[in-house]
Amino acid sequence: MAKLYIVPTPVGNMEDMTFRAIRVLKEADLILCEDTRTSAVLLKKFEIQTRTASHHKFNEHETCEQYAQQIEDGQTIALISDAGTPAISDPGFMLVRACINHGVEVECLPGATAFVPALVDSGFGCESFIFAGFMPQKKGRMKKLTALAQLNITVIFYESPYRIIKLLSEIKEYFGSERKISISREISKIHEETLRGTADELTEAFKAKPPKGEFVVIVDKPQKDNEEEEENEC
Repeated sequence: MAKLYIVPTPVGNMEDMTFRAIRVLKEADLILCEDTRTSAVLLKKFEIQTRTASHHKFNEHETCEQYAQQIEDGQTIALISDAGTPAISDPGFMLVRACINHGVEVECLPGATAFVPALVDSGFGCESFIFAGFMPQKKGRMKKLTALAQLNITVIFYESPYRIIKLLSEIKEYFGSERKISISREISKIHEETLRGTADELTEAFKAKPPKGEFVVIVDKPQKDNEEEEENEC
């Protein structure tokens, strides 16, 4: 039965590709790629010769209905992003919604997502958290930060090296200067590292060594809530 497959791809190390993901990509009639040039490297590595087409944030509004109709007509389509799981801060949500509206089956394979290893590496509580992704650049940014700072759970952001120091200054302003932060970059790549500290400590670290790569920023819940949980467990 034809369906849409959401296929995670490695965020760094090619060995993170699953056997199932390779099989699905080989068997699909079409692979939709965020950037066909980037995906060509992955597909060549695993000898996947399936036809590809571009599907990204600049054209997904126009193409979602078309691809949903193709699946309804009997084609199996796989969607991949440049890295990680599609629709997680990447194109994908609109296509999934279009397929659901057409009554087309959608299946998301398990696989790489950058924030999961970063969250576990942080050492912060994983029992409850919110994934905030990339913050709005202008409209709504302050409002969103204010709302997130009021939550008593771990908060996860994605950020680029060009705005990481700005985000740290905002975390200090909205969340407080003593809030613990863990920042992981280049997950599963050669230069992977995790830095932990307060906003001021991490800012100083990045001033001494300019930030590079893509960042996952984990902000711990307020310290008093961590202490209350530990008391309850005792």
